[in-house]
Amino acid sequence: MSEEDNNKRMNEGNSKKPMPGGGGFKFSSMTLLAWTVIIGTTVTLFMMRQRLNTPATVLSQAEFLSMFQSNLIAHATINLGGQTSQMTPVTGTFYRLDKDGKPTKDEVAFSAPNVYLTQKMLDELLPSDRIEAGAPNAMLMSVLWGVAPFVILGALFWFFFIRQIKIAGKGALSFGKSKARMLAKDRNKTTFKDVAGVDEAIEEVSELVEFLRDPKKFQRLGGRIPKGVLMVGAPGTGKTLLAKAIAGEADASFFSISGSDFVEMFVGVGASRVRDMFEQARKATPCLIFIDEIDAVGRSRGHGLGGGNDEREQTLNALLVEMDGFDTQEGIIIIAATNRPDVLDPALLRPGRFDRQVTVSLPDVRGREAILKVHAKNVKVAPDVDLSVIARGTPGYSGAELANLLNEAALLAARTNKKAISMVELEEARDKVRWGRERRSLAMTDEDKKFTAWHEAGHALVNVLLEHTHPLHKVTIIPRGQALGATMYLPKEDILNRRRKEMIDMIAVTMGGRIAEQIVSDDISTGAAGDIQQATQLAKAMVMHWGMSDKLGNVLYGEAQEYVFLGRDMMRSKDYSETTAQEIDSEVKRIVNDGYLTAKNLIETHRDKLEMIAKALLEYETLEGSQVEEIIRNGTFTPHSKPPTDVGPMLGAPAGTPLPEAPSKPLPPKLGGLGAATPLPAS
Repeated sequence: MSEEDNNKRMNEGNSKKPMPGGGGFKFSSMTLLAWTVIIGTTVTLFMMRQRLNTPATVLSQAEFLSMFQSNLIAHATINLGGQTSQMTPVTGTFYRLDKDGKPTKDEVAFSAPNVYLTQKMLDELLPSDRIEAGAPNAMLMSVLWGVAPFVILGALFWFFFIRQIKIAGKGALSFGKSKARMLAKDRNKTTFKDVAGVDEAIEEVSELVEFLRDPKKFQRLGGRIPKGVLMVGAPGTGKTLLAKAIAGEADASFFSISGSDFVEMFVGVGASRVRDMFEQARKATPCLIFIDEIDAVGRSRGHGLGGGNDEREQTLNALLVEMDGFDTQEGIIIIAATNRPDVLDPALLRPGRFDRQVTVSLPDVRGREAILKVHAKNVKVAPDVDLSVIARGTPGYSGAELANLLNEAALLAARTNKKAISMVELEEARDKVRWGRERRSLAMTDEDKKFTAWHEAGHALVNVLLEHTHPLHKVTIIPRGQALGATMYLPKEDILNRRRKEMIDMIAVTMGGRIAEQIVSDDISTGAAGDIQQATQLAKAMVMHWGMSDKLGNVLYGEAQEYVFLGRDMMRSKDYSETTAQEIDSEVKRIVNDGYLTAKNLIETHRDKLEMIAKALLEYETLEGSQVEEIIRNGTFTPHSKPPTDVGPMLGAPAGTPLPEAPSKPLPPKLGGLGAATPLPAS
């Protein structure tokens, strides 16, 4: 960890600048400084070595004494204390003579290696200010000056190059080190007060915090702390936020890591990281380890093409052993989160590893209101805003969607220079999050716009006339998201279950768009492709999975097999005969046709109301559910606002019919569109 931080700081300080001339080569300031120091030191040492190695003029004793008498010696050193007491080396410089024999200011180095100096001569030489006595080790100095340049160059090379190579080597060898990060207490301000809408889940995990604070309270009755807690829930329900709240509440050490951090291309790296993570945790017991998206490493073994010896399985085996193996240690609590519990290995889910599974479900109406109040603390909301109304109008929204709703409302209010968020922005943000933003930018012909209006009017008419449908919320021919027109409705309450009559009426609603379009144009288009797809999937689910067919009875046909690495619906075995398959096809077709006939009869009976809705859509582009009901019930229309005049033309084709929210119970695979309220795009 410290090496990575050092490297990060070095990289931040070494800002790279491009070379002049627009070339592609870039050098950092540290690199330029290093090369400048190396080149300068090399040149300096080379010059010093050249100067020291300059050959000196060798003088005899007589020549030295004669120059001294003639005042030609500029400076000389008598090296006393040599190996012999009689022969004394003398070094120094003398003045060079010009052509006329007169001394110049140029000095020439000389050396008189063997000078015999008596005491009388020393008494005569040493008093001169040009002569000094010394006793150096000439051999040591020569060796030192000869080796010093290479030593200095080697030190610089090691500092700037070898050291970097070693750091890189340590980084290469640190693949097996855990990437788990210890969460600092002062940096995490999230507590259980910041989590709303999942009261049961908070109660479950709060026991961990309470156990860490007062373990004797539980141990008094023989209880032990759970070794692992697996949080299961749909995306956006707050699993990671709940883990942050645990870290903010707990006094113990808290490590966090993602399941993908264990996965590498090198075999054995993931298992090594698991062992290293638990080794760090043992040094900080009692502690909590949070593994986010554990399905990335905990998928079932033995499926697909991976075999039994791939990297993922080795990592999973190491995790299983560390959690509950022969040499496990108390005091390490594993908290994991996933939205795919069906793909996890059974050995990972058993008690002793994950003793407790906490379901973090979508919030109900009270939970949604509590979540909105938590996130509303961070934005400016007008005093007249009633968050309970927004909570009732957002069934099936997750915590993340509600937070996004408030953020979008804040952006809409800021765009119109408002000082606070009003109900208008919240309503528009709700529609934007669920169905997408309005698109008014591209052109659309009057004929296509007319067909779109009739198409959506058909959906709206059938939706209002049938008994077992959800209340109509809004009808629009303004493109939203991927759809270029939509019929929106919102359930009165949270959808916990679905009824057969509701499914049959919903199929009739999906067929209403094509029927209305065919009436006005005497033709059909691809705009109903999404409607047909949703109606077929819904009818097929009724027959094959929900036992809503009297002919085929309460039998499950075509159970899906989850092949983890190959994906869904590959190599699915067919567990019913060809005769049964024909009966399923005929029953699905019958249900869809019955819905088509129901919608056709309603539209033909109320043709005048259909025409009024379509004309109102062409004029106002968007109608509220109450306005559509007024047209159908009373034959009158009361506009709420004037149609926009400064909005450009639209482009698009009719969109599919939105379907209600998914029930809380798991649905069979490949039924996309059943649980999504977003209209499918026209194809």
